[in-house]
Amino acid sequence: MKSLYLFVLLLLAPVSWAQDLYLLGAGDKVAIKVFGHEDLSIETLLGNSGKINYPFLGEIKVVGMSLTQVEQVIIKGLKGDYLKNPNVYVHVVEYRPFYIHGEVKKPGGYPYQPGLTVNQAVALGGGLTERGSQDKIIISPEGKKDQHINASLNHVVNAGDTITIEQRFF
Repeated sequence: MKSLYLFVLLLLAPVSWAQDLYLLGAGDKVAIKVFGHEDLSIETLLGNSGKINYPFLGEIKVVGMSLTQVEQVIIKGLKGDYLKNPNVYVHVVEYRPFYIHGEVKKPGGYPYQPGLTVNQAVALGGGLTERGSQDKIIISPEGKKDQHINASLNHVVNAGDTITIEQRFF
């Protein structure tokens, strides 16, 4: 029995870690479920304000929060006044896009998926042009206009990032 408990704990650990790592941003579509209370379950797209309008709690600013943090805010808000022990689950239904431009055949915004690499992003963008460099890749993280990361094709992309593929010299 102990080994079964440990096995289940190890299976769930990556999920919990991922929930704490990803920070919500404008353009994410999230679902919030309160088990046994359909009237408290919502699905919403996060706008530029970064706020959601949640039943009984009103406006809650969730941009910049992890999924676990959002769960805790809602549990705290519902506990006592409305529910005795709410069971809340928050997940991302649709991630905000990432953007790729420069020397790719089809520049633009594309749907983000966790674990996406620059190489996969380039493939979504139709591949490199004839002049596209595999070595001159710049990533600009969302919301950090002054920060630029020199990246490789194996670099992990985050939701909202902008990837620029520079020209290579013959």
